[in-house]
Amino acid sequence: MTTCSTNGASHHGSLVGLTRVHRDGIALYTDDELFARSGIRVAFTERTGGVSHAPFDSLNLASHVGDDPVAVNANRERLLAALDLSGLRDRLVTAEQIHGVAIHAVGEADAGRGALAQSGLPPIPATDGLVTSISGVPLLMFYADCVPIILVAEEPRRAVSVLHAGWRGAYGRIAEAGVAELVRISGSRPQNVKAYVGAHIAACCYEVDDTLVSQFCNRFDTITAVDGRLDLGAVVTESLLISGVRSESIVSLAVCTFDQTEQFFSYRARHLTGRHGALAVITEGE
Repeated sequence: MTTCSTNGASHHGSLVGLTRVHRDGIALYTDDELFARSGIRVAFTERTGGVSHAPFDSLNLASHVGDDPVAVNANRERLLAALDLSGLRDRLVTAEQIHGVAIHAVGEADAGRGALAQSGLPPIPATDGLVTSISGVPLLMFYADCVPIILVAEEPRRAVSVLHAGWRGAYGRIAEAGVAELVRISGSRPQNVKAYVGAHIAACCYEVDDTLVSQFCNRFDTITAVDGRLDLGAVVTESLLISGVRSESIVSLAVCTFDQTEQFFSYRARHLTGRHGALAVITEGE
């Protein structure tokens, strides 16, 4: 199988600031230097290392796809344990993702919302972006082709954001809104924000109708009407740059989920499938 790549970089080994590691059987991508420097942990997961059965095998983290809630909860526990975050299990926050542009500022009162699959406190409703400056509250969102985005501000106040960008969110410039909200709560400047972009469906495999491509062409300089294919990664990158994030502060995991279904979930490739995740948390120490 020919490997698609979203921005030309390899997903194996180490990117600048993002390294693929195996912990407790789970393959994930994280920035250990960021954690050592600021106490902020970021992570993108693959689909392996969990307990879910086919077609959700195996590290499905989402509760809305038809998987056994017991397995989903076990998978979330495994992920947190692999990141040495088991003590924050009951403070995990998730969202009811609707392919929109709404961003919710997570406060202490939100801790634990959506932590458990199909029980406990419900997730944040109708939200595709989470942002917080509260320590000890992991933010987790779910993907299977859409673009995972993590934003980090290290000073003057630490803050993190996790965004879910499908074509509607990308078109609605959720990345720009996420940067603006992160800057607001952290007191940072956009040029000091670091952005991580996870695995997603690449233009090579993302065929859409000509009308949609035309709409993106009229809204984003990086999109051209070529073969009815849409490059969501390019749209997200353009939005981040417009928001003031520096190009050297954008770390992109150049992997096409549609092409790499043994490592990632892909809704377009398999339809009934699980979801991998993007997680960010401010730990107590710096």
